Amino acid sequence: MTCSTRMIRLVVLVLCILAAPPAWARMVARPVDWTLDGTRFHSVLVYDDAVAARRPGLVMVPNWYGVNAIAIDKAKMIAGRNYVILLTDMYGAAVRPANDMQAGAVVKPLLSDRVLMRTRIRRALDELRSQAATAPIDLSRLAAIGFCFGGAAVLDLARSGADVKAVVSFHGNLTTDDPALARRIRADVLVMNGADDAMTSPDFGAFLDEMRQTPTDWQFVVIGHAVHCFTETEATAPTGMCRYDAGAAARSYALMRQWLAVRFARGP
Repeated sequence: MTCSTRMIRLVVLVLCILAAPPAWARMVARPVDWTLDGTRFHSVLVYDDAVAARRPGLVMVPNWYGVNAIAIDKAKMIAGRNYVILLTDMYGAAVRPANDMQAGAVVKPLLSDRVLMRTRIRRALDELRSQAATAPIDLSRLAAIGFCFGGAAVLDLARSGADVKAVVSFHGNLTTDDPALARRIRADVLVMNGADDAMTSPDFGAFLDEMRQTPTDWQFVVIGHAVHCFTETEATAPTGMCRYDAGAAARSYALMRQWLAVRFARGP
């Protein structure tokens, strides 16, 4: 075997080791249930339990399909070794939409009754706090993130005056029942929507007017050429109003991590 051949094999071995997930990483995805107003909710707590250190806790609300295998995988990807995530059921354990028609039907009551939406998302935040008794959550560093319908849910959490460091919305619904609630926001808010998102772009102007009332730091990022669902890997249609965009997803995740890191670095 020549020296150059040995070197090539060594480089390949090193690259394989670097590409492989750490053998010690053990992602937990354990059920978390609670009952609110007679409805049982079935959520999932996601984190790497091989990391002993306490870390920020995130309430995560998925798209309108709710808690399913795809959403759990997404929560694991985001959590990594950095966060503990409560993937939140907003519908109730008996409701798991299987198609767009069913999903549209189950989000409608929440988008129409924002008091109900705020009640449910605040209950999820309370549950995340309670999980610190058994999971490595740093209660001084809490935030919420949401996708599509989930973006509306976490923005309503912010509008409720919840005591969290930050709220991040990805291609989320921007509407509100009461723009004046923005004055109650305590979280720093990052919102990212696609410039070509036909579902949310009509609401851009009203959302900006609303957010000008908030006393906290906020940023609204419009991502060029992106449409709705740009972080949703299952939105594989080559054209249409709802489509995954790897570049937009990567940029938005990077912005999220930077936004959270700055807010979590601050004192109480």
